[in-house]
Amino acid sequence: MKRLVVGPSWIGDMVMAQSLYKSLINREPGSKIHVVAPTWSIPVLGRMPEVDRILEFPVGHGELALKKRWEFGQKLQKEGYEQAIILPRSLKASLMPFFASIPLRTGYRGEWRFGLINDMRSFDSSILNQTVKRFVFLGLSSDKDELPSVPNPELFTDTENLLLVADRLKLNLEKQSVVMMPGAEYGPAKRWPIDKYAQLASRLVSVGLQVWILGSEKEARLGNAISNFVKNHNVINLCGKTSLEDVVDLIATAKVAVTNDSGLMHIAAAVKTHVIGLYGSSSPSFTPPLTETKDIFHLDLECSPCFQRECPLGHFRCMKNIEVGEICSAVITVLGGTKMEYQS
Repeated sequence: MKRLVVGPSWIGDMVMAQSLYKSLINREPGSKIHVVAPTWSIPVLGRMPEVDRILEFPVGHGELALKKRWEFGQKLQKEGYEQAIILPRSLKASLMPFFASIPLRTGYRGEWRFGLINDMRSFDSSILNQTVKRFVFLGLSSDKDELPSVPNPELFTDTENLLLVADRLKLNLEKQSVVMMPGAEYGPAKRWPIDKYAQLASRLVSVGLQVWILGSEKEARLGNAISNFVKNHNVINLCGKTSLEDVVDLIATAKVAVTNDSGLMHIAAAVKTHVIGLYGSSSPSFTPPLTETKDIFHLDLECSPCFQRECPLGHFRCMKNIEVGEICSAVITVLGGTKMEYQS
């Protein structure tokens, strides 16, 4: 079968969508998967062997652009897709497959999509209690089918690209490294305080480790705050200096990733780097890093998870009360159990 998948907008969700692609290929070897994706997530799809073709979506996030969607759908009619799987639950996401006249259009109920989606699915949230399960469920032949075991995402890496990046940025690949991802596109309620990241970086370099700080150009100020606090050449702010392809390869080189619940956390899980995931306003039950090698820090306060962009109560205890010492201990344990003395 030849399928078109309308992918999600967030990078982390796009990584988790690979579990759907793997499930489809496992069930139907030889089937073709094309994915419509926003520009920023295309590099992640390029690291998924299950995806045969990537189609850049010509419409910005949140933009209706009805004419552009219609024109794009018309161009896709000649592809002969047998099914479209629409992962987002918005009305906008369901328009293009309808305009492309794809005969079977599968998606969840939501935003008045009746008619646009002709294979409408509903789900029991107590069973499909994770984003990744909801993605995989849409690949089943009907909503009566039992959910199979969910395969973890696995992005492939590019050694040649890694060497080029390391040469350009003058990185030492021989020295043991920890990556930090202090950003989270969704909002500050998902970010561990930057002073705590800085204190952690200081402790890690004191025992001979190097720290790479990864993120987008918008997060460069976070990286600068960490590197300026530590003032050590082994703390390197790479925010905004790398492509997403580069980030995939750099994360894969590191032994440990200390990260908020973000797209880069899901990339770390998908390249089998040990994830130390810090959760505040979001839930590790709903969007966990899909890997067996992880340590999750979530205080499970009465007010958490609230899923808000900013703390609605103003105290931000869900993140502020995660201590630097316990995160440092977790990193050192993963790296071989070196004993350290911590100051409170």
